[in-house]
Amino acid sequence: MTSKPNPARFVPHGFVPTPEQLNIQLSQHRVTLIEANAGAAKTTTLALRVGEAIARGMQPEQILALVFTSEAREVMEKRLMEIGIPYATSAQIHVRTFDQFAAEVLKTIEGSGVTQLMTPAALKPHALAAIEQVSEGYSGAMEFLEINTHNIAISQFLDSQLRLKAMMALDHNDDDTTLQERAERLAIPLTDYLWTLEYERMRQGNFEEVRFRGQFDATYDLACQLREFPDSNEALPRYRLVVGDELHDLNEASFRILEALLAIDDLFFVGAGDKDQVIYSSHGADESYLRHRFTDLHPGSARYPLTMTYRHGPQLAYAMEAFKRKAVDSSLPVSTAIDQRHYHDHDDCAAQAVAAIRKWKTEKLPLEACAILLRDKHQSVAMENALMHAGIAYRTQGMQGYLQREEVLFLRGMMAIALKNLSAVQSVGVRKAIVESLAIFGEIGFNASDMDFARNAIAQDPDILNSFFSGQLQRSRSDQARARIADAVSYMESLHADTPASTALEEVCQRVDLEAVARRIYVHPHDAAVVAKSVQGFIEVARKSAMNLREFSEWIGAADAFASSRKSKGFVLLECAVNSKGKEFDHVILPFLETGEFPSPLRDIKEEENLFYVVATRAKARLTLISPQDESKRSPFIGRMELASTRSRAHAAVQRNLAQASAAPSRLDLSVPYADKDFVKALGAKWDATRKVWYVKAGLDIKPFEQWFPEK
Repeated sequence: MTSKPNPARFVPHGFVPTPEQLNIQLSQHRVTLIEANAGAAKTTTLALRVGEAIARGMQPEQILALVFTSEAREVMEKRLMEIGIPYATSAQIHVRTFDQFAAEVLKTIEGSGVTQLMTPAALKPHALAAIEQVSEGYSGAMEFLEINTHNIAISQFLDSQLRLKAMMALDHNDDDTTLQERAERLAIPLTDYLWTLEYERMRQGNFEEVRFRGQFDATYDLACQLREFPDSNEALPRYRLVVGDELHDLNEASFRILEALLAIDDLFFVGAGDKDQVIYSSHGADESYLRHRFTDLHPGSARYPLTMTYRHGPQLAYAMEAFKRKAVDSSLPVSTAIDQRHYHDHDDCAAQAVAAIRKWKTEKLPLEACAILLRDKHQSVAMENALMHAGIAYRTQGMQGYLQREEVLFLRGMMAIALKNLSAVQSVGVRKAIVESLAIFGEIGFNASDMDFARNAIAQDPDILNSFFSGQLQRSRSDQARARIADAVSYMESLHADTPASTALEEVCQRVDLEAVARRIYVHPHDAAVVAKSVQGFIEVARKSAMNLREFSEWIGAADAFASSRKSKGFVLLECAVNSKGKEFDHVILPFLETGEFPSPLRDIKEEENLFYVVATRAKARLTLISPQDESKRSPFIGRMELASTRSRAHAAVQRNLAQASAAPSRLDLSVPYADKDFVKALGAKWDATRKVWYVKAGLDIKPFEQWFPEK
């Protein structure tokens, strides 16, 4: 006896779901996991599942869609309407970020809202108060504490405590181990561990009343609440369907919230992710959630693939198939060009990127649709200079331009000491940043209030820089640090303005041993290495310019002005690879594809592979790969794309897709008065309960329905 077919009751607007999408739309499993490729319409497919649930009678307010970012929430809301769910219906669906959802649940438990502090600037006073308590409480009892209050230290601390919370690592405070042993197990400095404990004690308050919440704190607090007080599960809303997007970003805290939701009777869960897009392990993301954590909880979970990408054509789809050794295809009738360029040195690499941009521009394509994605920010030194030299406007996103980074600001400050010209820096904000960078890399032990005073005083009266700075040398953290910075300042003050800039900068770096200073300042060796490369790149700019100190200082002023100009269009985007996930661009340029750069030798190779997969798949129309002339120095990732062997297959696929592109639409919506509903039903029309409209499926003769055609 054969089972009756289960036809879809929801027919989306504007496209025909693929068999893969239809399987997910009709899945009736308790837990359905979607293993999706990049650009495979994960969000659209989840929206299809929502549409099907509503068509089968589920109330929209019984549906929750969980995402990780505000941008993803907006995309989900947009997709729900684009596929044909009316606004009045889609507005009742609860689309939330994990943090929003957690905050709403906590409010029902706590009875009142908690102050939200969602920026580093808003959290800074609390971080400073916590480190002050650590200094007072532990500095005499603990060895090896590095008490720093500058912006770099605070930024690293905020990132570190976010990672510990995402991993729920603070749960494991074993009384049999020392504080030092716990910090070592968590791979963080003891100071940052103590700082986190004190920060959490202050944030949570003394009477179980949370004083404030920052980014991710609601997710963390709810995960703790659900684990420590199981009765809190009763506060969870009783949904019938939960859909989750971008599950490759799951961490332990967010997974525990899903775990609690999945314990609700009669709740269905559909989640989509791509294990090859796990690139945020520093924030607790791990492929284990997609691989087995769900199935450990629910052994009957179903898995469905989404292999078809809708972002780019077969050329890039098949290249990524070869790279990741998994099925990838594209039904788009377009060719996504993969261009390769080669370089002799880093300046030539930047020149090749400029040539690719100019070619794009000659084809009358918009520059703002073009993105240069860098493995690390030090690579922007050569790139920004090449763009400035070519007169191509650019914007940096998710990072500062290289002239505003701490390590370069330190060197700019030393030049200002030599030339006594800090007043030539037009921006008061940049002057303040220069003063702070001098204190940080000079290892001057300012506390937060003294740092603020120094920044403000010198920014307003730049002429006091030399005397003020030399007067603070007694604050150096050690006799050696004091001797190094005093020697460097004395050297710079002795120079003439016509001293070659590169000579002066190299000498300063040697005298303060800047690379060793960076290793002391930055927690992660990778970050310290990036700083060292950035400094080397800046000195190389000075060397190739052949300018003296005065000329180089004037050039920096002009470069500052160029970089700070803002255009509404006609600019290219310059961004670090790790910040590009979830985005797409018509033209993606990947420079510096060489061993030692991408993949980075200081990062996990698996995550480096995932990062390359992510950045390459941001491209829609063109991907430009720029690698060394010497084939032995090229990134191994390029060879794994097997571009030559997939070329003919991709060309044939484009022709196939062009032939299929003229297929008839999936349905024709009708304008049917209520009195005529039985007539159109008898003629074969179908009722869409979600969109509240009658329609004719593709393949049915539409002539009998002419009187109900919608007006043009």
